[in-house]
Amino acid sequence: MGIEIIVIGAAVLIVGVIIVWGIINVRSEKDILQERLDQYIESGEGSFLQLDEETEEQTRGERKPSAIQTRLDNLVSERSFGKKWRQQLAKADIKLTVSEYAALHVVAVFAGFGIGYFVLFGQQLVMGVLSAFIGFFAPRIYVARITQSRLIKFETQLPDTLGLWVNALRSGYSVMQSMEAIARDAPDPTATEFQRVVQETQLGIDMEDALEHMLERVDSEDLDLVITAVNIQREVGGNLAEILEVISHTIRERIKLKGEIRVLTAQGRITAYLISFLPIILALFLYGLNPDYMGNLFENQACGWPMLGCGLALIGIGFAVIQRIVDIDI
Repeated sequence: MGIEIIVIGAAVLIVGVIIVWGIINVRSEKDILQERLDQYIESGEGSFLQLDEETEEQTRGERKPSAIQTRLDNLVSERSFGKKWRQQLAKADIKLTVSEYAALHVVAVFAGFGIGYFVLFGQQLVMGVLSAFIGFFAPRIYVARITQSRLIKFETQLPDTLGLWVNALRSGYSVMQSMEAIARDAPDPTATEFQRVVQETQLGIDMEDALEHMLERVDSEDLDLVITAVNIQREVGGNLAEILEVISHTIRERIKLKGEIRVLTAQGRITAYLISFLPIILALFLYGLNPDYMGNLFENQACGWPMLGCGLALIGIGFAVIQRIVDIDI
């Protein structure tokens, strides 16, 4: 009983510290924004675009992280997984530091263990550890889903973005002015990414490097083709509007073909998920319903654990094979 109290207390303490930390950060950002609004209201000068840019700069400058957070960020960022986490957060456009993301993993582990051990499976240690293991990967799965959703939105919007770019170029805009128009008129996440390119260019970064940074955040083959065309045009010249128009037509046809293939392979994908997760869900249900019956499988180390390992390995292989079959590259 003493261990249970310690685990619950530690989990509650960690969650409470992170919640208070988040509230303080949000309030400080709102206070800075309100100060900037008051200054513009009193002076009566400045546009909304200038207000947005200056507010972001002031927010970044005044919201200095604490010494502990800076030390944790440096410690985690120096690791290989820290650099990978930073890239993942940038691709998902999630405003978290690497140390905050690491803390989120810790909270998810404690929360998963607490829910599995105390709530779902009646204080079964094995299921608590398994729930903690699932909780550890929960933030990564969430970030991966956000990244994938964001990538799909960006690629879906890309033909219309190129159409806006072409129209701006034919109206006499420069390449930079065209990207500013995209950042102003396009929906998210396209507007956000092009706004970053414009801001980086205004800070003195070369346009080619700024576009490469966007490609690192949005890992899209279609965007790679567009950026390559823009860089080549800047080196050798040519009609960029005509090139982008051809690329836009190609991307539209590609998206249409991808949609048709996705419809045709939907049954295979659903089958893969159903066949793979049904045995696991059924085993968890039986363990929660009758722990003594399923407990024999874990107690028998000579036969039970090898059977579990073999079953999970075969499920993983089957899932990978089906996904490979239905994943048709265009």
